[in-house]
Parts: sequence; C-alpha cells; structure tokens
Amino acid sequence: MDINTKKLPIYKLFINSKKYSIKWSSYFQVYEKIFSTYRNKKIKFVEIGVANGGSLFMWQNYFGKKAKIIGIDFNPNAKKLQKHGFKIYIGDQSDKKFWDKFYQKEGKIDIILDDGGHKNLQQISTVHHSLPFIKDGGKIVVEDTSTSFVKKEFNNPSKYSFINFAKNIVDVIHKRSPLLGKNLNFYSKKVFLVEFFESITVFSIDSRKCFTNKEISNKAKNEWAIDYRHNDYFSELKTKLNKKYGHMNKKSLLRKVFRKLFYRNFIFDILDKIKIKKIFKEMKN
Repeated sequence: MDINTKKLPIYKLFINSKKYSIKWSSYFQVYEKIFSTYRNKKIKFVEIGVANGGSLFMWQNYFGKKAKIIGIDFNPNAKKLQKHGFKIYIGDQSDKKFWDKFYQKEGKIDIILDDGGHKNLQQISTVHHSLPFIKDGGKIVVEDTSTSFVKKEFNNPSKYSFINFAKNIVDVIHKRSPLLGKNLNFYSKKVFLVEFFESITVFSIDSRKCFTNKEISNKAKNEWAIDYRHNDYFSELKTKLNKKYGHMNKKSLLRKVFRKLFYRNFIFDILDKIKIKKIFKEMKN
C-alpha cells in the first residue's frame, strides 16, 4: 500500500471502525478527493451494501455529526445496525419498486455510494433510479466497476456492462453542445461531470451547470488567428491547383478528384486515421 494512503483521515477512520469492513486500498485517495468538501456539513449520505456496518461508522465519523447516514442492504441482519443510530433499508437495488418506496420516504439526498452486488443491472439500476433524486451539488458514486471486465460471475465484458452504460452518459452530456443538436434528456440535464478512477465511477450532479452551451468571444479584434484544423496550411497548394484546374467543367472527373482530395481533406483524413489507429494499438499493449 502507498505510504501516503495510511496518512489519510478516511483511512485511519476505516482501520479503527468498531465493525468489520473490507475496502480496496486505492479507494481512500479517491474518497478524500471527492468527499472532503462535504465534511461537517448537513448532508444525507446513502451507502448500498453495508455488510457488518464498518463503513457506516467510518462515514459517520468522516462526515461528522451533522450528516445523516443511511444504509441499504439485501440481508435482513443489517437492520441490527439501527441500534447504533443508522437508518437501514432492506431491499433489492435492481428493483424499481424498491427505489420508488425509498425515495418516497427519504426524499432527495446528497450522495449515494453503491458498494452493493456489483452486477451490471444492480449498478445501472442504482444510477438510473437515483438520478432524479440527487440534490444539485451531490454525487452518485459506484464502486468495484472493474467487474465490468470480469468474465467469471459477472459475464463481462459486455455491450450492457456498467462501464459501457457510463460511457453512454458521457456521450449524452455532450449533447449540450449546439454542434450536436438540442435533444436533451434527464441525464444531460442533471449530470455535470463524469469521473473515472480505477474501479470507481463518479457522477457529479448539478442541473444548474447543465445549460446548453454557446460560443462567445470577447471584444478584442481578431488580428491573425486562422483555423488550421482542417489542414488549411495546404491552402497555397490548393490555390495553385485551383488556378490550373478550376476552370474545368464541374462535371469533369479530374475536377471532382481534385476537390475530393484537397477541399475535403480526404488524403489527410486517411493519414490521421492511420496515426490514430497506431496510438489505439499502443494503448492496448
């Protein structure tokens, strides 16, 4: 384990928790990064998969007395933790009816952390059914997302893995760009940021920041900036070729070839793809 991990406040609280708990060593640095701003604030924190309850004590001590810590588990024995002041719900995280009843009672929450069954349907259902009930400024955190790549027991990789679901959300939030149209759904209207850590995915929720994007400029004059992204540094060559072949009949084959190769950057797109494929190949090694 990294020696710096042992110095983190959240790690010390985990080690000294009065109840048994299991966590991966890399998680604690992520916890500090994503949760530190919520400490000593009046928040409602929900954890799915509480087992013996060790993590509930860790969260209570980490967030402070103002925080309300709620646990969800499929095992009825988890109800025993209520004598320690935690509110416990027993139910199936993949069941929409469970979530409907849960949020009907609890209302909106600040953070939900999924450390439950880790199966695709369980993780996806938690995000999908919880998203409308996360307060602006809150988070949905899903742990053990490495199961999206585990064949035995979890039947992954799969088109319908949790990680592919999360990648789809990344695609969806890009629809806030005017370049892609305005077909927004409740994901693009609620999810402001998606962060991927090793085995943890974090969705930051804030509808106030999910407005349709627009291009703006300042008041200064554009003196020399030119858009070179489409290989316009070949403009001189284009100009010479245009003088030579531009007078040709629009239907002529040579003119069509000329426009295809240079005005639509056909050759340069192919070269770009070759280089990109090489980088993708190097990523997999």
